[in-house]
Amino acid sequence: MYSGRRFRRGVPEINSSSTADIAFLLLIFFLMTTSMDTDTGLPRRLPEWVTEGKKPETVEVRERNVLSVRLDAEDRLWCDERPVGLAELHAVAREFVENPDDREDLPERVATEVPGLGTVEVTKRHVILLSCHRGATYKAYVAVQDELAGVYQELRNELSRRCWGQDYADLPSARQQAVRLVYPQRVSEETYGGEGGRP
Repeated sequence: MYSGRRFRRGVPEINSSSTADIAFLLLIFFLMTTSMDTDTGLPRRLPEWVTEGKKPETVEVRERNVLSVRLDAEDRLWCDERPVGLAELHAVAREFVENPDDREDLPERVATEVPGLGTVEVTKRHVILLSCHRGATYKAYVAVQDELAGVYQELRNELSRRCWGQDYADLPSARQQAVRLVYPQRVSEETYGGEGGRP
């Protein structure tokens, strides 16, 4: 018998607790299977933290052992107070670090005992001082850093090929350490100028 009334059927609800469980399991799966390695950045040895009341250690460096590199607010590059481009910076920094002719105006060479290489004259007291204005762009800063790192990489590769017939990256860690003793990467940074930086 039909009474003329309509029965409303409710729409069945989806069980949201199992949906949340599935979403959580997918999140766990994603976190476990995804590689989160980030190999980008500038590998640098930072100075030790200085606590309050303790004075930072100051080191006297002879003027001949310092190469001054400055990046100004307009992204212009200066090396020992004269304008240079990236290619010229590479050449100047390479000659500074290597000092092949033992010139008096470049870093002093010191006889050093290097495992696997014997006694080698190295410029281990050299320092490249990079002064970067806070208004300089990050792109210019990274380009200068890459150029300086490229100088050390080039010198290390040449020494590695000359001594062992391999690139620096392909050497075992003990030999890499010996090469780093001959060409230690010594770049010191300071900032100057206004607030913040540009992208």
